[in-house]
Amino acid sequence: MNTKSCAFLLQLSRMGFSLCASKAPRCSTGALSLTTVTSTSLPHMSPHSPVLCSHSYSSSIKVRPYIQYIKHKILSPPSPPYSHVCQVGDPVLRSQAAAVDPAAITGAEIQQVINTMVKVMRKLECVGLSAPQIGVPLRILALEYPEQMLKDSSPALRDSLGISVQPLRIFVNPKLRVLDGRTVVFQEACESISGFSATVSRYLSVEVSGLNAKGEAVTWQASGWPARILQHEMDHLDGVLYIDRMDSKTFIDVNWPSHNE
Repeated sequence: MNTKSCAFLLQLSRMGFSLCASKAPRCSTGALSLTTVTSTSLPHMSPHSPVLCSHSYSSSIKVRPYIQYIKHKILSPPSPPYSHVCQVGDPVLRSQAAAVDPAAITGAEIQQVINTMVKVMRKLECVGLSAPQIGVPLRILALEYPEQMLKDSSPALRDSLGISVQPLRIFVNPKLRVLDGRTVVFQEACESISGFSATVSRYLSVEVSGLNAKGEAVTWQASGWPARILQHEMDHLDGVLYIDRMDSKTFIDVNWPSHNE
């Protein structure tokens, strides 16, 4: 889950889906220009008639695959753990993540996965991330709710949603237990389904137990927004995405206003 998306979603809920998005940049002229005009396609114009734009958008389309081809010839393709987040459609996001051997947690391989997760999570300003999202089908999740995110929300919103600053927490082989069976419906977004959002029902309070990055047994009880993050990331470990639990009528492109400008 992304902090910027979360801030937007918090505003979205308060405003009753009345979005106030920043103005998106206009399309470049190349995307809308006529690249060729002939006397056969437009009989009233001569072959020497001026065209709207001399730039061909199709040329850039042809160049990109060639650049990608050269790039892959020179550089070997990346391998997991990725420094990016896998997008919906990648089979790893729909697989059942495997348990980690406790004895291997402090080893170099698992530590690399954990360090990469934290690095990617902070780079993208996420509040939670799972190992499958960086291409590793293992039962590892991380969450962190930074202070800056808290500052971006109003006190009233913090109280109503149970938002609080959370230090970095790593859970290996986590198990979730519901503490409060009541549910709360709120907007969610996901870095693996970039640019979209929908309302999802989650339990109000949960408990997670597992091993930390040092292989030590840990247990944590969470409620409100942190509990939502936990449930969202736990779903990833079972190949479940929020779109599987969402109210489909609330599914939106968060940037939809810019498409109408």
